[in-house]
Amino acid sequence: MRIDCQSHVFPQQYAEILLKNTRSVQAAKTGGVYSVRYGDLQQFKLDPVTYDPKDTIRDMDAAGIDVSVLSVNIPGPELLDPELALAGAQVCNDYLAEVCTRFPGRFVGLASLPLQDVDASVVEFKRALDQLDLRGMILFSHLNGKPVDAPELGPVYELAEKRRAPVVLHPTVPTWGAVVKDYSMIPMIGLMVDTSIAMLRLILGGVMEKHPDLIIVHPHCGGVLPYLMPRIVEQTEVKGRGREHIKKSPIEYYRQVYFDLVSPSVEAMQYTYNFSGPDKLLFGSDRPWIKIQAFLDLIDRLDLSEVDRRKILGENAARIFGIA
Repeated sequence: MRIDCQSHVFPQQYAEILLKNTRSVQAAKTGGVYSVRYGDLQQFKLDPVTYDPKDTIRDMDAAGIDVSVLSVNIPGPELLDPELALAGAQVCNDYLAEVCTRFPGRFVGLASLPLQDVDASVVEFKRALDQLDLRGMILFSHLNGKPVDAPELGPVYELAEKRRAPVVLHPTVPTWGAVVKDYSMIPMIGLMVDTSIAMLRLILGGVMEKHPDLIIVHPHCGGVLPYLMPRIVEQTEVKGRGREHIKKSPIEYYRQVYFDLVSPSVEAMQYTYNFSGPDKLLFGSDRPWIKIQAFLDLIDRLDLSEVDRRKILGENAARIFGIA
């Protein structure tokens, strides 16, 4: 079985909710296309037609993908006005469940949560898991400026750990985006650095220490964090910095994390394989932004045994997302 662990949808009903938002992210609509603006940092066009699940199925079939793990792309509900956030999350999750039901055996979904309201998030997460059969949650690299290791998020991580529901990191426009907004550097490098910071906060902030059985997926070959981990370990283990909430070396926590291999570089994929080994790696494509086959072609160039190739292309994902 071949599983694509990073594929996106965007419900039109959720895009309509974005039109009502008055805070950090705002949207406008021209014809059937939405323009989403993160202040003066980043703007992108959103055409719901691009995310049609029938087209996803077509691309999956062409590439030999059996199942895709779907999530709703940025912006997440945590960026919505308080009165819109829960409704936005529910729209996303109901849509994912409907798509999974409409195409049985081809999709599983990851819940979106209104994480500015932890109590509502726990209730919605339980609904997503128990009533909608979603298989985990998407966690953006910051929550409207709140870090992912904020103590008040503990009940959400506790539930994810208890239910063995993966927490899948995903980039969003960084709070420090002004530093890299020129020359389109936010999507080039900003997103990768921001998810790396988020992952490091989950380690150094003690989230993984408090929740040792939490399943976390770090996308895009771990951004820059695998490459920088030796420096981080030297800082914590030799200089004693940043150890307030951890009892082990950061690399020991990081060894527990899964990585998706969404990177347009066979060298980056190979580095992640060498860093992590085959049991924690997941194939992904980031559809619809990149063709699925392009990443399969890169996987084919990796120095892998057939056993390891099967793990990466599907067996690992089937295990953590409960795909039979």
